[in-house]
Amino acid sequence: MSAPDETPEPAGTVADAAKGNWVDRFAPEPLRPYLRLSRADRPIGTWLLLIPCLWGVALAATMDGWRQWDLWIILGCAAGAWLMRGAGCTWNDITDRDFDAAVARTRSRPIPSGQVTVKQALIWMAVQMGAAGLILFSYSWLTILLGVSSLGLVAIYPFAKRFTWWPQVFLGLAFNWGAILAFAAHSGSVTLAPVLLYAAGIAWTLFYDTIYAHQDKEDDVLIGVKSTARLFGAATGKWLGLFLILTVTLMSAAIILALLPTAGPVKLGLALIAPWAMGWHLLWQMGRLDIDDPAGCLTLFRKNRDTGLIAALFIAVSALL
Repeated sequence: MSAPDETPEPAGTVADAAKGNWVDRFAPEPLRPYLRLSRADRPIGTWLLLIPCLWGVALAATMDGWRQWDLWIILGCAAGAWLMRGAGCTWNDITDRDFDAAVARTRSRPIPSGQVTVKQALIWMAVQMGAAGLILFSYSWLTILLGVSSLGLVAIYPFAKRFTWWPQVFLGLAFNWGAILAFAAHSGSVTLAPVLLYAAGIAWTLFYDTIYAHQDKEDDVLIGVKSTARLFGAATGKWLGLFLILTVTLMSAAIILALLPTAGPVKLGLALIAPWAMGWHLLWQMGRLDIDDPAGCLTLFRKNRDTGLIAALFIAVSALL
């Protein structure tokens, strides 16, 4: 029994969700298992999917200014990120249901805990993808094609940890596609600049998801799941330093390539603060990382929302000049 001064957790609560999150407190009870399946109780993943979109549209706007249409690009990407992150997590939990049942942190998720059946999860995934598709089809044909082409990356990612030590690369390929998509939604084309921005996002994903993966490394050894956390081990700090350098360098190259032909020194300088400020925030994370502290790893992983938004802010402001 709970102590008199303790409030019992709501039935079905997921172990690694923030205590007292809005799903557990306010969502209608029949919807809670599905929202938990979509990680709606853990918004960090939606932020990490949205932020590259913000980079992409802001970088495009630095070249020819902000437009009213960009507001819909941002709002549509936000809604799409929430829906597609939910669909991706649902797919991930369908494919990983046996692994999740064997890991302490994940066995309380809706499928392994019996709150949702696989059939119900598939239907829920289709609903989310259909809603995201309605948003996508409001954009140009190039943007639609880019959006549809990302589905293969989403489908492959859950299986990557079974055949490669680098599943974080596949996550990066899927999660940062929005940098190219949002750039195309604004500009109507794809150039080398957004591709370099996309590559910067992949390096950033390798940074933050390696930290995240250190939470489960002991369980991963037992069940045979691969990750960069297991691959790097005690050398994780050196690898994170490399990913930091790649993130800053590639984002700087993307900004220079986009702005150098026409932008003045003030605009270019302001935009270049973005990768360097982001780099300092990543360095701050490295200084506080203890790879043997799962709770600390999760906290630092969540800090990457601020890391990405710092870069988005400076690029967006430079587009006003």
